Amino acid sequence: MSINCEIFDLRAFQAVVDLESFHRAAEALHISQPALTRRIQKLEQSIGAPLLDRTTRHVAPTATGQELLPLVRRMLEEFDGSLFALKEGGSQRRGLITMACVPTAAFYFLPTVIKTFGNDYPHIRLRIRDLTANEGLQAVARGEVEFGINLMGNSDPDLSFEPLIDDPFVLAIRKDHPLADFDQIHWRQLDGYPLVVVDRSSGNRALLDGALAKHNLRLNWFYEVTHLNTSLGLVEAGLGISVLPRLATPQEEHPYLVTRPIIDPVVTRTIGIVRRRSAPLSPAAEKFIEVLLNVWKR
Repeated sequence: MSINCEIFDLRAFQAVVDLESFHRAAEALHISQPALTRRIQKLEQSIGAPLLDRTTRHVAPTATGQELLPLVRRMLEEFDGSLFALKEGGSQRRGLITMACVPTAAFYFLPTVIKTFGNDYPHIRLRIRDLTANEGLQAVARGEVEFGINLMGNSDPDLSFEPLIDDPFVLAIRKDHPLADFDQIHWRQLDGYPLVVVDRSSGNRALLDGALAKHNLRLNWFYEVTHLNTSLGLVEAGLGISVLPRLATPQEEHPYLVTRPIIDPVVTRTIGIVRRRSAPLSPAAEKFIEVLLNVWKR
């Protein structure tokens, strides 16, 4: 299905939402209020649903309008950035890339990619939304971001996934913990020690629970937290042990913590590039992914 609308229709919608008034939006856009209303009506007809709730004193986006708004903002910003680049005469490659990224990847290997990319494209700006796996997939599916660096496992047929790295789950413990004497750990060895896990809203937890259930195993947790960094803090304080993706653990020598591989089974998450099949990437995003793949193959 194609949607027939103009850039100015999108600007009209954004202005009404931001200013919460047709009158103020018409003044800001330097058009008459009836002309603004026609723009909104045309956009609503193209979408096939009302985008604004109108009352005599207030205007607010409908549920459809709220879903559309992030996409409109991104489209307008990219459009304006492209116009600015053309105005510059093409002497400097400019643009904006908006991506979603799971926090561990954003912290541990994305900076290296950004540094390499910035050397070749210093005038292309990056907007990085560090989101949970589920939130990141939703942002890609809704078009709020061009692509995501996320966990594999989504079954949405509208999204494609290109693997980058396999990241195994490991045990994080203090150096003076009894389990630190072992070179590798079996899951049942965790019983009897206070275990720190992330809550069930996490994509990591869902993946881990599903993999262990196939082997009649489960995590007998004592502490449940929201963020992986909190898990490491509790472990460092000597309050428990934790099962974490290797990328979420200290990558260099740590004064207090060590990690050990967990086997039988080895549980691994795959991180890769997620994009919408129906939406072509901007040239800037294509270049960024090219750099990302090259850096990761080194």
